Amino acid sequence: MRMPRRGLVLQARTRWLLAGLALLFSLVLLMYLLECAPQTDGNGSLPGVIGENMGKEYYQALLQEQEEHYQNRATSLKRQIAQLKQELQEMSDKLKSLQEKKSPRVNGMNYQGTKEQASNDLLEFLHSQIDKAEVSVGAKLPSEYGVIPFESFTSVKVFQLEMGLTRHPEEKPVRKDKRDELVEVIEAGLEVINNPDEEDGQDEADGVGERQLYSENDFIEGYYRTERDKGTQYELFYKKMDGMEYRHVTLFRPFGPLMKVKSETVDISRSIINIIVPLAGRTEAFAQFMQNFRDVCIHQDKRVHLTVVYFGQDGLSEVKSILESVARETNFQNYTIVSLNEEFNRGRGLDMGARAWEKGEVLMFFCDVDVYFTAEFLNSCRLNAEPGKKVFYPVVFSLYNPSIVYANQDIPPPVEQQLVHKKDSGFWRDFGFGMTCQYRTDFLTVGGFDLEVKGWGVEDVHLYRKYLHGDLIVVRTPVPGLFHLWHEKHCADELTPEQYRMCIQSKAMNEASHSHLGMLVFREEIETHLRKQAYRTNSEAVG
Repeated sequence: MRMPRRGLVLQARTRWLLAGLALLFSLVLLMYLLECAPQTDGNGSLPGVIGENMGKEYYQALLQEQEEHYQNRATSLKRQIAQLKQELQEMSDKLKSLQEKKSPRVNGMNYQGTKEQASNDLLEFLHSQIDKAEVSVGAKLPSEYGVIPFESFTSVKVFQLEMGLTRHPEEKPVRKDKRDELVEVIEAGLEVINNPDEEDGQDEADGVGERQLYSENDFIEGYYRTERDKGTQYELFYKKMDGMEYRHVTLFRPFGPLMKVKSETVDISRSIINIIVPLAGRTEAFAQFMQNFRDVCIHQDKRVHLTVVYFGQDGLSEVKSILESVARETNFQNYTIVSLNEEFNRGRGLDMGARAWEKGEVLMFFCDVDVYFTAEFLNSCRLNAEPGKKVFYPVVFSLYNPSIVYANQDIPPPVEQQLVHKKDSGFWRDFGFGMTCQYRTDFLTVGGFDLEVKGWGVEDVHLYRKYLHGDLIVVRTPVPGLFHLWHEKHCADELTPEQYRMCIQSKAMNEASHSHLGMLVFREEIETHLRKQAYRTNSEAVG
């Protein structure tokens, strides 16, 4: 099915308004006839008593309902028409500007003709996107992995394949733009059905009163998929409750030409990052962290400051010794250690580390002792955070338990050799918000962490939501140079039910991939099978 041009869409919407006014006039005429005609139903009521009043009230309510419905639809259509005109004007101006840059203006050329030509060029381009997409004709693909699957939806739910770890197979659209998109698509499908064009193949002789009108309640299901370089395809199905026929509408939202938003040079040569690490115990992990810090920050990047916020006294002297040893060997002095003689609280530690900085504005990287990062990540941190404008929330690649991943080896390989992005080696930790790059003034402006939160997990989400509720852009993306190293997790009894659930969820996700966990679950069955195979092989050899 070819999508109508925008001009035809506007004409169809205008026809729809006229049809609505005609229907409204018909209802008014029907009301007048009911007022004037005697009642003839067989319920035995006398004219002018009960029967007439009931009919009158019913049709008055029906008339009012239909009037409100068409008023709402008319308002919606007017708004959409205005939006379409504005978008068309913007794209026309863009094309006109490009055309003027590419070729000299012809003497005496009519400006209106140029404007119309630009509009036609835009419509031709958008229509060509439909022809290129896999809408009417299938594309030849090299394998089954080249298929772009659809996601299905109803009026209230979306059923999706790509879930990550926080999305669900079935869920209500959370983002407002996704909800608005699906509502707009369903309404657009209704307009196509209720106001058919000549190319839709429907008999125009059928009047509005004879044609069956569809509403949002008649929408059954839909499918959509996006080809990144062409647009989004929608397959919509409608059916009357008491009918057997389905109405199928195919829509396509083509992507327009690329448009420059801005072009700028970003100088990060003098951008210092204050890496803040809260810590309690875990001195062996800290020694490993400092080895990575030495290689990446001191030898390669050379534009960092390290702030360690240590809770308690047990292990404090060892942590200081590790820092002093690195400082002597590398002549690195840009570090601060803040000692707090209290129970560990990650939010409190990061907050104290941020406030301990006394040299004005600075870019901060909230980090954990189990995190391994590269020099390239530090530059991504600088490029994606901007004071007063952007905060950076990278998605960490979390490594599985190496004793399970490398069970077929005598010992796991060195950490540097484990840093690979494979399905059986780890996963994108899209439910974690602890690693973040943000400027100190932005952190203080939003109020920092909720220091009433004790223990594990929730304080990161609270801070993340503060930014989501504000005006700053939150850059959320997986990055290749940031890894969370596996370590044994312990979920304390003192945690609240929500915190404990999050901790257990993280612990389960951290252990191994689905396939590796399956091998553990069915270990006995596998070993039994191998023994039978070995016995059968030996028997055949003897025979």
